[in-house]
Amino acid sequence: MRILTSLLLSLAACTAAERPNILFIFSDDHALQAISAYGGRFKEIAATPNIDRLATQGAVFERSYCANSICGPSRACILTGKHSLINGFVDNNSSKFNGAQPTFPKYLAKAGYETAVIGKWHLVSNPTGFDHWEILPGQGSYYNPDFIQMDGSTKRVEGYVSDIITDKSLAWLKNRKDKNKPFILMAQHKAPHRNWVPAERHYKLFDGMNLPEPETLFDNYANRSDALKKQAMSLAKDFWWENDLLLPGESPDPRFRNGIVNGEFKRMTTSQKASFDQAYGAENQKLIDDLAAGKLTGEEVTRWKYQRYIKNYLRCVRAVDENIGRLLDYLDESGLARNTIVIYSSDQGFYLGEHGWYDKRWMFEESLAMPFLIRWPGVVEPGVRSKALIQNIDYAPTFLEAAGVEIPDDIQGRSLIPVLKNAGVAPADWRKAIYYFYSGEATHEVAAHDGVRSDRYKLFHLTKTGEWQLFDLEKDPQEMKSLHDDPASAEVLADMKRVYQELSAQYKIKTD
Repeated sequence: MRILTSLLLSLAACTAAERPNILFIFSDDHALQAISAYGGRFKEIAATPNIDRLATQGAVFERSYCANSICGPSRACILTGKHSLINGFVDNNSSKFNGAQPTFPKYLAKAGYETAVIGKWHLVSNPTGFDHWEILPGQGSYYNPDFIQMDGSTKRVEGYVSDIITDKSLAWLKNRKDKNKPFILMAQHKAPHRNWVPAERHYKLFDGMNLPEPETLFDNYANRSDALKKQAMSLAKDFWWENDLLLPGESPDPRFRNGIVNGEFKRMTTSQKASFDQAYGAENQKLIDDLAAGKLTGEEVTRWKYQRYIKNYLRCVRAVDENIGRLLDYLDESGLARNTIVIYSSDQGFYLGEHGWYDKRWMFEESLAMPFLIRWPGVVEPGVRSKALIQNIDYAPTFLEAAGVEIPDDIQGRSLIPVLKNAGVAPADWRKAIYYFYSGEATHEVAAHDGVRSDRYKLFHLTKTGEWQLFDLEKDPQEMKSLHDDPASAEVLADMKRVYQELSAQYKIKTD
């Protein structure tokens, strides 16, 4: 009997040891356009070679979407595997994450995983279900960031936030309490979130270059709801002189907004400030002189804003990519890579000037689409590009199934493992559309709306006005004309409304 018991214990230990580790690398507001594995206009100019390593060695999901395109709600969807109206975190202004509810880290911890989250959290309440956590307060800071500790204290660390989050992640990996346990580490970056202050080493990256503009930079919002004209997230009228454009003092020109200062500059040390001034001073002064001389038209001002914005955004991405390389190198060097799932994702997409916008929220592709790349040796074939419709509510059940944990019935997402094991091809019973919800919080004045997206069509409903917007993504990938009132599209509209009602019912979401 003792021999049999010992054998069973030995087999159980072996099985536990072979359960995969999970390294979940997560960023904030990373648009697909800014990841070279996804193509796009920056593919050659601003490559992301380390993120691309995951694409080469694993799979890229080309139809990966968020359930709610704002930071906190997207994170809550990931933790719970449930839509916002079910997990209770609907927006960044009024919600606080209920940490008492079930989350995938809690299930993994119960199953014997060591759990950690380091970096941006942005859920108001403190993390639960983790053996270790160190989080940025709120949005966090790029320079000399503070980290909230598990005992409630706050520690400031000198340096650049993307580097520091990686330093802390590597330290946790190297010094885990019980290395016989499998682990999940959520390494969560602040970048490239607004206000896009790069690392010192990248201040001059792209200098002297005129980066390509999106075709829709000067979108006039014709052929769609008038609500698109009422948002407050345009480069032309809603960028702040100091906070967004890193210009000194106050604007002498009404085409720039004053009022929000560059808080990152205030955090810098004397030497950091000197480096910043040296990098941006001459270009800033030239703009100020040109404005004083009346040299710039309205379109030229918008183009200047776009160039300053996109260069700083891509500079922030460069630091994220470099630090992903550091983590991947450590997995390779330590031998952990063999049995570690590595995922790279972001909480949503972002507008990089498309439709004249920055930020997210609207259910257009640039905001709705989120990156999802996964490397899993022995399971995911290298070089897979999947067109399966996936969503961030799918992450939790995927992690649970990978760890051999039963998926609770109330989780609304689906495990991606059947897709992963089938070279990225979705099984016959896979979803045919995804559901999206946005509450319409006051920030940026984007109208409340929800909707559905299939492989070809997108339908969304503006809650207050009752308007429908319908887009044929095959014929109109930039979503420039709604077909909701086109008689030739009446059948498609009716079919998409049916899908909308079905998914609303499936996810237990009340609709008007």
